[in-house]
Amino acid sequence: QVQLVESGGGLVQAGASLRLSCAASGRTFSNYAMGWFRHTPGKARDFVATISRSGGGTYYADSVKGRFTISRDNAKNTMYLQMNSLKPEDTAVYTCAARSGSISYTPREYDYWGQGTQVTVSS
Repeated sequence: QVQLVESGGGLVQAGASLRLSCAASGRTFSNYAMGWFRHTPGKARDFVATISRSGGGTYYADSVKGRFTISRDNAKNTMYLQMNSLKPEDTAVYTCAARSGSISYTPREYDYWGQGTQVTVSS
């Protein structure tokens, strides 16, 4: 089992920045590709970004490309999402996920999920 705990969410104004963290425990963190997803009430979970086990490969949703940066520190068992130039449409619950394979933008391919952290961007 892998346990994932997100932190760093909050309420910010449009144009501001936030950094989310996802702390992992339970198994060897570097064995897992990681991803960030987001959702709002009543809507499906959307892919945000994913990163390979080594951190050398990343992939982003078009909606966040150029504004968000995904990274990881395998020595600290932690993944990050740096979010810049936030927009009201970025408002959502952000959840991190882990999978024992290559990077993926498909939620059903992930094995473990955190509880999520709320990000609210006011206009």
